[in-house]
Amino acid sequence: MKLGYTVWTWLSDEHNAFCHAPDPKAAFEQALREISYLGYQTVENFNWFADYYMDDPQELVDLCRRYGLEFVCLYHYLTPDYASDKAKGLEYCRFAQQIGAPYINLQMNGWREPPWDRPTDPEAITICAEKTMEIAKMAHDHGLKLCAHPHANTPVYAMEQIDLFLEKTDPALVDLCLDTAHITLSGGNAVEAFDRYFDRLAYVHLKDVAPSAPLRPEEKPMRRFRALGQGVVDFLGVYQVLQSRGYDGVVCVELDYQKVCNFESAQFSRAYLKNVLGI
Repeated sequence: MKLGYTVWTWLSDEHNAFCHAPDPKAAFEQALREISYLGYQTVENFNWFADYYMDDPQELVDLCRRYGLEFVCLYHYLTPDYASDKAKGLEYCRFAQQIGAPYINLQMNGWREPPWDRPTDPEAITICAEKTMEIAKMAHDHGLKLCAHPHANTPVYAMEQIDLFLEKTDPALVDLCLDTAHITLSGGNAVEAFDRYFDRLAYVHLKDVAPSAPLRPEEKPMRRFRALGQGVVDFLGVYQVLQSRGYDGVVCVELDYQKVCNFESAQFSRAYLKNVLGI
């Protein structure tokens, strides 16, 4: 397994509507410097990050090599404007191919809008599956693996929704990026999910979920996300499934909201991985 970290949070200010850093390239290099120091091996970032290096992809490749890191994944997501999603998807697939990143993650639309709890909507899942297949074909044409990411407050979130989504997508084109925190937040069991969906699993997100957290009514449930070991996720059980089933891909740590700062979160999670899981 390759141990990675998602570094978009260095480039976005969670306390200011997630606006981008004044100097995104400097923020990205800071992220590389810090996670390399902590012993992570790979990097993932959101799709918009590619815009800063679109004119010179080699600059990004050289920067990652300077810190001994591999850029492995761009995270794309659907919006209400699918025509734009599709056009950007093609652009980002080309960019990922240029920098040698093998994965494109894809999140469904709707995560910004309440209500936070929604019933399963087969029609919405079917639409998501159709859109995912189109972008997956683009990824395949560029030698990439597309990993659909079940995500809170989207049509593909809870395990019954994932089941239906997988039925409607081609396993030759669409894999999964399972996220321990989103599965847990949906009411699912992370260990059970990783075992059930292992045959479609190509990429992993690791983050924890606090057992309870005082949230204002307008706050998103994702505010409960925590660094590894600060919540209720059974990471040892998840890791045992990955080991026993022979997973040899990326396990990528992520945290949307920091209790202190990005480095502190990454350091805490790295210590947990080493001291508890032995990786």
